[in-house]
Amino acid sequence: MAIINKGKTFANGEQLTADRLNQVIDNATFTTSAVDNVSTQLAGGAIIVKDGGVTFAKLTDVIDDDTMATASATKLATSESIKAYVDASANFTPSTYAGEESVTLPNGLIMKWGIKYLSSSVGTIIFATPFPTAVVNVQGHLHGADAFSNLGVTSYNTAAIGVNPASAGTYHWQAIGY
Repeated sequence: MAIINKGKTFANGEQLTADRLNQVIDNATFTTSAVDNVSTQLAGGAIIVKDGGVTFAKLTDVIDDDTMATASATKLATSESIKAYVDASANFTPSTYAGEESVTLPNGLIMKWGIKYLSSSVGTIIFATPFPTAVVNVQGHLHGADAFSNLGVTSYNTAAIGVNPASAGTYHWQAIGY
């Protein structure tokens, strides 16, 4: 069953020219058997998708899930789902912020920071609020002209950082834990 009506019919012995080939293409139309008149229809010789003609049930490789819980590497997601997921995920709101020294992230990770003047001898930086469980990273550096002087960390625990500064001065420090 043909779904395209020819735009030009040739007679036996008729010479083939570029103009006549163009007529075959330019004047071709779709037949009524090319559409189902439920989800598609003919309009001006073109096939169009009717309003409501395509549904997610028909497109099985598309998900509509704002949480992306059903996402996979082989399925498409609607733009509405992608926007909802990004909007929900991109809004960073710390769960706590205490004393301009500590922030608890939504995943439970805690970041603490501060500034402390240290003499050139061994010292201690005590956290205003101890970490509940553990410290996983500590670092610091001297503020000012000699910005390459790192803070020598000799020890750390949930309550404090033991330090051996390279020289006397104001040090910026940061600790990460949970």
